[in-house]
Amino acid sequence: MDVFYREWRRRGPGETRDIGRARALAAALGVLDPGVPVLTVVGSKGKGTTATYASAFLAAAGLRVCTVTSPGLRNDRDRIRVDGRAVSEEELACLADVVEAGIDVLPAPSGGYLSPSGLFTLAGVVHAGRVGADVIVLEAGMGGRSDEVSIFPPAVAAITPIFLEHAGVLGGTPAQIAEEKLGVAGPKTVVVSAPQTAEVGAVLGGVERVGEGGSGLPCRLLPVGLARGGAELGVVAARRLPGVPQPTEGALADVLASVVLPGRLSWHHVPGSATRLLVDAAVDRTGVAAALTAARNAWGAIDHAVVCLPDHKDVDGAIAELAGSPVTFVRLPYRRLRFEHPLPTSWDVVDADAVTPASLAALGHHVVALGTGYFTGLVLDAVDADTERLFVTPASRRPS
Repeated sequence: MDVFYREWRRRGPGETRDIGRARALAAALGVLDPGVPVLTVVGSKGKGTTATYASAFLAAAGLRVCTVTSPGLRNDRDRIRVDGRAVSEEELACLADVVEAGIDVLPAPSGGYLSPSGLFTLAGVVHAGRVGADVIVLEAGMGGRSDEVSIFPPAVAAITPIFLEHAGVLGGTPAQIAEEKLGVAGPKTVVVSAPQTAEVGAVLGGVERVGEGGSGLPCRLLPVGLARGGAELGVVAARRLPGVPQPTEGALADVLASVVLPGRLSWHHVPGSATRLLVDAAVDRTGVAAALTAARNAWGAIDHAVVCLPDHKDVDGAIAELAGSPVTFVRLPYRRLRFEHPLPTSWDVVDADAVTPASLAALGHHVVALGTGYFTGLVLDAVDADTERLFVTPASRRPS
């Protein structure tokens, strides 16, 4: 899989992703026009849930759906899915060969690089064509206009809640970040948005807002907690795609009831131990508070929290919510992520390789793991969580 990471690893100081070169690669791969509708998800939080529920709705409607998300839940296979199921090792290896052949015909990089998330996006669009997908759902890795998903003008764009993140990269204010993310939309794109702050809302203008209950679905078909908003947004976005038939009530209920969201308030046993783990990709105070509340409602008390928040996330908010709790803070080995924010002296600080089943089990019987998607993927891998399929389609239930 080195081709997906090669240029990123070799990037020089100050270099950024080269969207123009990625566009040239899309042309070389013959996917500049995917030939099917694209639904793109951008925002600061909840993109994965929104993309999953949009994909599940479309699959319930009888469409073949190729979904590309960033990052993977546990590994790179998780980034590209067809009808909720991750591609195989063999399929991903074949896509890597195709991408490498396309890169070979391009001029050498100059002042920029092809990003891993962008290359997986292109590989996913290639795979969509190979499997005869009827629709493509893309989750932006970071940004909107500056992300490779912008190469493929969407029929529908779903915007999850936007807040100040990657300051100085995407913009210096929430409004500037919103403008950058909205840049993924073309003149014919239908835009739907989660509820936003007044500052962000002013940038988005009169786009359709999807509030609580906006999907019209019963609570039993939606996830609990903060993920519900993303799920409803995804369903509404899928409905806005032109030509999408309304699923039958039975098919929609069956597919949505089968959805799993590893790393989004998901519960796991630590192998070989009596430890129960709650994993959630909470990156701000609100998310951390919601996860802690869910854990306390289930267990009564939390033995330990394992947290990983780069400096551009809401570290102060997490510190406030975790006051008085035993905490281990994890630093990831990625050069693009900074872990320099001052932490409480009572917190233990470890590197990512210290996250193992044994180390998690040693923290107690009730442990919460909170933080960025790269970290929750690390934890899901440590506990061998099942991330192979995110939902079950009617076709997959039929006897072969």
